Amino acid sequence: MTLTQAQKLSQSSSRYDTQVCRRKTCTVNVGDISIGSDHPVRVQSMINEDTLDVEAATEGIIRLHKVGSEIVRLTVPSLAHAKAVGEIRKRLKDNYQPVPLVADVHHNGMKIALEVAKHVDKVRINPGLFVFEKTDPNRTEFSSQDITEIGELIIKRFKPLVNFLKEHDKALRIGVNHGSLAERMLFSYGDTPLGMVESAMEFIRICDSLDFHNIVVSMKASRAPVMLAAYRLMSDTMDKEGFNYPLHLGVTEAGDGDYGRIKSTAGIATLLTEGLGDTIRVSLTEAPEKEIPVCYSILQAVGLRKTMVEYISCPSCGRTLFNLEDVVKKVREATFHLTGLDIAVMGCIVNGPGEMADADYGYVGKGPGVIALYRGRTEIRKVPEDEGVDALIQLIKEDGNWVEPPA
Repeated sequence: MTLTQAQKLSQSSSRYDTQVCRRKTCTVNVGDISIGSDHPVRVQSMINEDTLDVEAATEGIIRLHKVGSEIVRLTVPSLAHAKAVGEIRKRLKDNYQPVPLVADVHHNGMKIALEVAKHVDKVRINPGLFVFEKTDPNRTEFSSQDITEIGELIIKRFKPLVNFLKEHDKALRIGVNHGSLAERMLFSYGDTPLGMVESAMEFIRICDSLDFHNIVVSMKASRAPVMLAAYRLMSDTMDKEGFNYPLHLGVTEAGDGDYGRIKSTAGIATLLTEGLGDTIRVSLTEAPEKEIPVCYSILQAVGLRKTMVEYISCPSCGRTLFNLEDVVKKVREATFHLTGLDIAVMGCIVNGPGEMADADYGYVGKGPGVIALYRGRTEIRKVPEDEGVDALIQLIKEDGNWVEPPA
C-alpha cells in the first residue's frame, strides 16, 4: 500500500508551508524605494489632479504619500506638464520631503519623456501609444516591410530615452494596456494576452540591446481573466528569455465600491499567491487615497505584509454565546491601532480553540455570560463577558505588545 502525496506531506509536517514563494526578480530602484523579490511588495497610486496645477498636484502627492503610497504617479500629456513636474518636485523637497515619482507618458511621448525624465525617478510608457500614427481605416494588413519600418521608427524614438535613463540611473515601466495595443499587434496577434506580451517584449529586447535593465513591466486589463493570462504568459516569456524584471500588478479601470475592490483583489491577490508581483496599484473610480487601504489589505490577506491587526472571527451560529458582531466591533475599536498581531473572536468553545490556533490572542465564548481568553492555544483566564474586552487589553499589555492609540 502506497501513501498518497497528501499523506506524505501530512506526515512530514504538522502544517503545510503556506509562505508565498515569490518569483525571483532583479532590484529596480525608484528614488529611495527598491522594487523586486528581495524587497516587500510595494504599494503605489496616482494623483488625479492636473499636473499643470502645481499647487494642487503637490498637495495630492503629499496626501497619497502620507496614507502609505510608497510611489506616486502623475500624468504628463504635454511638454508643459513635463516642465511643471520640475516645480512639483522642488516644492516637495522644500516643503515636505522627496517622494518617489513616476511620470505617465502616452502618445508620441519621446520629447515629453525626455523632458520629464529630468524630474522623476521612473518613466512609464505605453508601447501601444509611444509611436502613435494615424492609420488608414481601410487597411487590412501589414507587410513585412511595414513592420520593419515601424520597428526602426520605434528604436529611433525610444533609444534616446533609454540612454538618458541609463545614464542617470532612473527606471522605466513598460506598461501595456489591453485596450490600447498597437494596430500592427492587433493584426498579428489579435486582441489577446499574447499580443500584450509581444508588445512588451519588443521594447524589452530594445532595452536589452542597449544594456539597460532598470525595468518594471505591467500587463493591465479591465477584466481580471485577461489580466491574469497576460501576466502569467509575460512571466513565462521573460523567464524563458532570461529576463527577471519585476512585475507591477493591477486591474485597470476596476470601477468603484465593493465590486471595484473585489475585481481588483481577484486579479492582484491571485497572482501574488502564485509568487508573481513586486508592486501593486488598485485602480478605483474614487479618491486615490481610498486605494491604499485596499492594497495593504490584499497584501496582508495573502501573507506578504503585516501592517495591521489580523482579525479572525467565525460567522456565528446557534451555538454562539454572545452578540458576536457587537463584540468583534468592540475588539476592533480597542485594538485597531496595533500592528503585527492576530486576534481571534470566536462564538463558542466547539471550534474556537482549533480554528484560532494561529492567533496570538483569542476571545472565546465559554458559557452563558462567560468568555475565555487565550494566548495562542493556551487558555489564560475566564472573565465575565462584560469585562472581556478590558481583560483582553490587559493580557496584551502583560505581554508587552500594547501601545497607546494615537490622540
